[in-house]
Amino acid sequence: MTTGGREGGLLPSARAPRAVIFGCSGTVLGAEEWRFFEESQPLGFILFGRNVVSAGQVRKLVADLRHAVSRPDAPVLIDQEGGRVQRLGPPGWPQRPAMRLFGQAMARDPEGAVACARLNAELIAGDLRALGIDVNCAPVLDLDLPEGHDVIGDRAFSDDPAVVAALGGAVCEGLMSGGVIPVIKHLPGHGRATVDSHVGLPRIRTRVGLLSATDFAPFAVLSDAVAGMTAHVVYEAIDGSGPASTSRAVITQTIRQDIGFDGLLLSDDICMKALTGPPGERVVTVLEAGCDIALHCDGNLADMRAVAEACPPMTADAMARLERARRAGRQRRGGHDRAEAARQVGAFLAAAG
Repeated sequence: MTTGGREGGLLPSARAPRAVIFGCSGTVLGAEEWRFFEESQPLGFILFGRNVVSAGQVRKLVADLRHAVSRPDAPVLIDQEGGRVQRLGPPGWPQRPAMRLFGQAMARDPEGAVACARLNAELIAGDLRALGIDVNCAPVLDLDLPEGHDVIGDRAFSDDPAVVAALGGAVCEGLMSGGVIPVIKHLPGHGRATVDSHVGLPRIRTRVGLLSATDFAPFAVLSDAVAGMTAHVVYEAIDGSGPASTSRAVITQTIRQDIGFDGLLLSDDICMKALTGPPGERVVTVLEAGCDIALHCDGNLADMRAVAEACPPMTADAMARLERARRAGRQRRGGHDRAEAARQVGAFLAAAG
C-alpha cells in the first residue's frame, strides 16, 4: 500500500526500520501491541511515567519492546532531565536537580558547575543503563527567558547562551561517558515561545539576526552533537507557514546549514497540539520537512496504526546518522563511585545556592 507516495504495509526484516519512535500504553507490553510492533517495525520506543512502576518492571518492558521487533539494539528513549521532567522519580529513583541550578552555580564557580553538571549526567546515565535505556532526550539548550512560557523555565540552564552551551556540552559528555546517547533540544530554540507547544502553536516574531546571536547560539556551539530534537515553534522571520518540525526552510537552512547540526534529527512528539491533521499526515509532514525520525508518544494503538501505514523506512542518511550516535553511546568510560558522586553534586549545589 502507499500513502502520500510513501511505502506502507509490512516491512521485510532485511529492510531499514520505519522512521518512527513509538510510545506504549502501560507498564507491560500487551499481546496486541506486541503484534503491532512486530509487524510495523518502528525504529524504537520512548517511555513515560505511565510506563514506570519499578526497576524490574521497566527492565522487562524494555526487553519485551526490543524482543517484539527482534532487534536488541532498538533505541529506547526517555526524558530524564532532572527537576520537573523526570520520568523515573522517587521513591524508585533519586530526584535529580533542575538544570537551572547548574546555571545559577556558574556565577560562583564556573569550572565547578561544569564539572558538577557532567557528573550529574553520568549519574543519570547510570540510572538509565541499569534499565536498558540507551537514549536520553536531554539536555535542553533553550534559553531561560523571562518572556518565555514556563514549559521551559527551570528546565533550561540560563538566559546566557554561553552558559547554556558550556553546561549543555558537559551534560552531553556525562551522558555519553555513561553509555547513553544525548538528544539536544529543542532546535533551533524554544525559549522565546509564549505558548506551550503541547497545547497550542507558538509563534516567535524575533528577527533572525537576534535569534542567531542568542537562541540559536548554544545549538551552533554544540552542532557536533550526535542527536537533536526539533521545536514545534513557528519562526516567522524564517517561515511563517508552520513550525520548525514541519518546515523544510527551518530544517534545511537554519538547523542544517546555519547552525551546522548534522546529527540524527528527531521531531518533537507529533501528538502535541501544536501540529494539526490526522496522525498519518503528521508523520509524513515532519519527515518530508527533513526530520530523520518522527516521535509518536501517546501510545494510542489506533493512531499508531495510521502512522505506521504512512511512515517510510529510514533513509540511508538517517541510518548513517543513527550509527554515528550509537558509536558515541558505546564510548563508555570509567565511572565514579555513585554514592560519592551524588554526595558531591548535592554538596556543590547546596553551597552554590
